[in-house]
Amino acid sequence: MPFARTLVLGLGLSLLLGSPAHAQSGTQGTATVQGLITQRGMSLGMARTIAEAALAECKARGYNTAVAVVDRGGQLLVLLRDEQAAPQVGEMARRKAYTARMFRVSTQEFQKRTANDAPQAGQRNLADILALSGGVPIQLGKETIGGVGSAGSTLDIDDACSKAGIAKVADLLK
Repeated sequence: MPFARTLVLGLGLSLLLGSPAHAQSGTQGTATVQGLITQRGMSLGMARTIAEAALAECKARGYNTAVAVVDRGGQLLVLLRDEQAAPQVGEMARRKAYTARMFRVSTQEFQKRTANDAPQAGQRNLADILALSGGVPIQLGKETIGGVGSAGSTLDIDDACSKAGIAKVADLLK
């Protein structure tokens, strides 16, 4: 009889551990159930403010440019092009913003890191990457939530304009 009681208890325990109630607790075998991931993102209003401030900075310096802002996934949120800017600068601004977001460094820094003889030089050949100054990651603490790119002036001024756009919302990024 003790063997039968042990067998019944063992089977009951096996059924209990294999039940849906146990699976909901997070473990079943070696797999674990994962919860939701919470990520912070940039609003369209913030992206617009960054783009407008960057465009205004370049305009104040005498340049007709374009500015693009991308979200944490590299998708375009805002693209502004001055009426007098050259046609290609919109695409250049988008690619600079994308590059800054994806590599989480300024495109000026990316340009240095991927110089011709650098081991990372091949990264320049990835789709939508542009290794020219003017792209800056948008960071909330250590988390990169987007990128901004400016194109149509000199490379140093494009960089300064993008930084001016971020500076406009700096208090919100703390």
